[in-house]
Amino acid sequence: MSKGTIVKVSGPLVVAEGMRDANMFDVVRVSKERLVGEIIEMRDDKASIQVYEETAGLGPGEPVESTGMPLSVELGPGIIEHIFDGIQRPLVKIREMTGSNITRGIEVDSIDRDVKWDFKPVKKPGDIVENGDIIGTVQETVLVEHRIMIPFGVNGTIKSIEEGSFTVDDTVAIIEDADGNDVKVSMLQKWPVRKQRPYKRKYTPTEPLVTGQRNVDTMFPIAKGGTAAIPGPFGSGKTVVQHQLAKWSAADIVVYIGCGERGNEMTDVLMEFPELKDPRSGEPLMKRTVLIANTSDMPVAAREASVYTGITIAEYYRDMGYDVALIADSTSRWAEALREMSARLEEMPGEEGFPAYLGSRLAQFYERAGKVMALGSEGRMGSISAIGAVSPPGGDLSEPVTQATLRIVKVFWGLDSQLAYARHFPAINWLISYSLYSDRIAKWAEENVAKDMPKLKADAMRVLQEEASLKEVVRLVGMDALSKGERLTLEAARSIREDFLYQDAMHEIDTYCAPEKQYRMLSIIMKFYYMGREAITEDVDIEKLFDIPVREKVGRARFIDQAKIKEKFTKMEQEMEEQIKALVSGGEDNA
Repeated sequence: MSKGTIVKVSGPLVVAEGMRDANMFDVVRVSKERLVGEIIEMRDDKASIQVYEETAGLGPGEPVESTGMPLSVELGPGIIEHIFDGIQRPLVKIREMTGSNITRGIEVDSIDRDVKWDFKPVKKPGDIVENGDIIGTVQETVLVEHRIMIPFGVNGTIKSIEEGSFTVDDTVAIIEDADGNDVKVSMLQKWPVRKQRPYKRKYTPTEPLVTGQRNVDTMFPIAKGGTAAIPGPFGSGKTVVQHQLAKWSAADIVVYIGCGERGNEMTDVLMEFPELKDPRSGEPLMKRTVLIANTSDMPVAAREASVYTGITIAEYYRDMGYDVALIADSTSRWAEALREMSARLEEMPGEEGFPAYLGSRLAQFYERAGKVMALGSEGRMGSISAIGAVSPPGGDLSEPVTQATLRIVKVFWGLDSQLAYARHFPAINWLISYSLYSDRIAKWAEENVAKDMPKLKADAMRVLQEEASLKEVVRLVGMDALSKGERLTLEAARSIREDFLYQDAMHEIDTYCAPEKQYRMLSIIMKFYYMGREAITEDVDIEKLFDIPVREKVGRARFIDQAKIKEKFTKMEQEMEEQIKALVSGGEDNA
C-alpha cells in the first residue's frame, strides 16, 4: 500500500510525493482526517489527487495513503429509495450520525450491513452458472425485485445455495470453479465507476420510452436505450421537464442525479418525490427511484464523480433486465467541475477554458446508455435511457458543452425562454428540436397506437412550420393579406400549440397523457384542419368555421379523464363533422 506526503494544496487538488507505487484512479485517504480522494494524474513519484471533501486546513507534510482500489460503488439490495451524495455516501444515515452537515472524513457503508433480506434461490446445487446468471431474488421494495447475479469473472457449478434471511455480506451460495476452487458469493458486489459494466450485445433501440408528455412522445420521442439533451437558458424549465420525465417515464427504475444544481431545487426533489404516486402501481414513486444529490455548494470534485456513480448504479439494474431512466441535471455543472480540476492541474485549456478532452468524457458517459442483452445464459434484455440537461450561459447553444453533447445524443429538446416567458410549458421549441429515433419508433406507433399516427405527426409539424413563415407575412402586411387557406393554417397551428403542445405539469389529469389520449387529441385538431380545407373550397365563412361550438370542447380536451377518452372524443368528432357539414350546406344557423 503506497504512502506519501502532501507537498501542495490547491482547493480540491492535492499533490503528494512518494506515491510511486500507486496507480491512476486509486482511491486515497488524505491527511489524518482521512479525507476521500482519487488520483487523477501521476508524474514521477508525485500524484495529483482530487479530494471529494473540503480541504480547508490541509497543509504540506500531512500523510496520504492509497487504498490500492479504484473509486467503486457498492451494488446490492438497499440502493432503491435511498439518497446518496456524489461518491455514494448515504446522506440520510450521515445526517442521523452527524447532523445536517457532512463531517469531514466520515466513513460509512453505502449499503447497510445490518439489514437482513429474504433471499429466495432460483438455482439449485449442481446447476452450471456463468457471469451474470441470476441465482436468487430479494424483494427490495414492493415495486422492485432485486435479482442477485453471479459476479463478473465467476463461472462454475453451484456447490451449495441457501434460502433464508441474510445481510448483504453473508454468503448465500458457493460456486466450484473449473480449477476446483470454492468461490463464495454474497448479495454485495463492487464495481469501479469509471469502467463500463460488460454485456453480451448492444441493440438498436426501436421502442419509445413513453413519458406522458405530448411534446416529447408525439413530436420528439426518445427510445428506450436512447440519449437526449435538454439545453436551455436560465428559467426556461429544464428542471421541471426533467422532474416530469423522472415521475412519469415508463421505466422500471429511475436514477436521478442532481449534479451541481442549486440546493433549493434539489430540496424540492427530495421533498416531492416521496409524496408522488407511481401512475402504474399507485405506490410511492420512491419505491423505484435512486437519488444522487450533489448540490452546487458541495465539493466540486464529487460533482465530477456523481455522474459515474449514477450510470454505474443504472447499469447494475439494467443487467437485471430492467429499463432504467437516468436523469442528469445538469451536465454543464459537471463540465464546469472538469474545467476547474483541469485548470488546477495546469493542463492546456481548450475552447472557453474547458479541457481538450471534454467531448470524449461526455461521449464516455452517454455511450454507456443503450439497449443490451445482459451477461448470463437467460438472455435478459435491459436498457438505460440517458437524459441530460445542459445549461448554456445566456442560452447560447453554440457554447462547447452544448455542441459536444449534440454531436453525441440523438434527441434534442431545445428549450426557448420566449416560450417560457409566454407561459407555454413545456417550453420545447418545435422549430429547433429534433429526434433521430422518430423513423424507428414510427412502426411501433402504427402497431400500438394508430396506423395514421406518423402521418398526423408529420402533418402537424408541417402546419407549425408553415405558421412560422406566415407570421413573417402577417408582421409585414397584416392578416388581411392572407388567403382563407393560410388563415386556416394559422388557426390550426394555434390549436396545436395551445390545445396539444401546452401541458400543465401541476394539473392532476393533464400532468400525464397516455399515448392513446395523445393520438385522439391530435387527431381531432387535425380533423378540424382537414375538414376546414374542404369547407373553404365551398366558400364557407372562415370566421364562422373558427367559431363552431365544438372547438371550445377541443380546447378543454386535455382535462378529459383517461377512463372517458373513447366516449368523449368519439362524441366530439361526431359534433365536429355535423357542425362543419351544416356550415357547408348553408345551415350554420342550426349548427
